[in-house]
Amino acid sequence: MRYREDKPGDLERARAAVAQWREQNPAGTANELIAALGSQFHSDYGPALRGTLFAFDRDHEGTPTPDRT
Repeated sequence: MRYREDKPGDLERARAAVAQWREQNPAGTANELIAALGSQFHSDYGPALRGTLFAFDRDHEGTPTPDRT
């Protein structure tokens, strides 16, 4: 996905979706996240979702850190 194709609200929507998913799946992996949320975003948005999950886990120290495969 090219940067110019990114809509202004996409990243904020991704942050909210990842936070909600993490609350429901505290031990979930990045691949499980992509399987659950990937269809809600542009087909090339997987790396952004993984990065958002990483940032969420980093910023919320109480979140378990599962194998991120």
